Amino acid sequence: MSDSPTTVVSDAHFLEAPRWHEGRIWFSDFYGYRVSSARADGSDLRVEAEVPGQPSGLGWLPDGRLLVVAMTERRVLRREPDGTLVTHADLSPYAKGLANDMCVDAQGRAYVGNFGFDLMAGAPIEPTSLHRVDPDGAVTEVADDLWFPNGSAITADGVLLVVETFGDRVSAFDLTDDGRLINRRVWAEFGPLPTDRSLEKTLPALTVAGDGACLDAEGALWIADATGSRLIRVTEGGTITDEIRPGTPVYACGLGGADGRTLYACAAPDFHDEARKAATEARLLAIRVDVPAA
Repeated sequence: MSDSPTTVVSDAHFLEAPRWHEGRIWFSDFYGYRVSSARADGSDLRVEAEVPGQPSGLGWLPDGRLLVVAMTERRVLRREPDGTLVTHADLSPYAKGLANDMCVDAQGRAYVGNFGFDLMAGAPIEPTSLHRVDPDGAVTEVADDLWFPNGSAITADGVLLVVETFGDRVSAFDLTDDGRLINRRVWAEFGPLPTDRSLEKTLPALTVAGDGACLDAEGALWIADATGSRLIRVTEGGTITDEIRPGTPVYACGLGGADGRTLYACAAPDFHDEARKAATEARLLAIRVDVPAA
């Protein structure tokens, strides 16, 4: 494994949700208000969708249509074949904070997290819920008491893993045939749950401030540690098998490339909205790893 990152995309505001799809790396730029894609090396960069509601999580329906989380509007958008964006689901009656990351299963059901509180205003931390959006746009709460549900992934044997940023853990749920989440348990625990709801006290005390994540072919989870400026590879039970320190804070990661062995990481100096809106210092990094994508 090489821990020397290469910059493949630069001059962005704040990148999230890197996804390898149909031979290209896709990603959202929060404050560039667009979803873009590029070839594996960052060339042939193109805008896939303009999202004034601040794009985050990405996924695809079985028929190939793109789904995008619009954070500030608390909606999931769907890109139609002619390129237009329409509302796929309205989460505003359900989400207690900005809508955030998302993963989509093989049936086209999207599992969408939300902040649960006003992060950028420094409000007290509050647990929140995870919602399922069915292919017809119906919204159902499927889990609660999650401490900032963030990156998520579905294993080959039908387990949904959810990284809880302020919970210092990864939770696991068995996915039923009808999309329910059962048998909740802790998949990896890095530290205790917060006892203080203050953001300024809790954030620096986290062992792993898990943000975006992705699975590899051995069932391990790569996690971007938002406060540790590192990418960690974690196995069930919480063992960290590998650590990459790219020399910058990282907030999301995704495996891709022709052989699935390129770990893409979203890097930026910090996550503060006003600072990131005012600058284009974010980059998409590429790092070679040994185990390919799931």
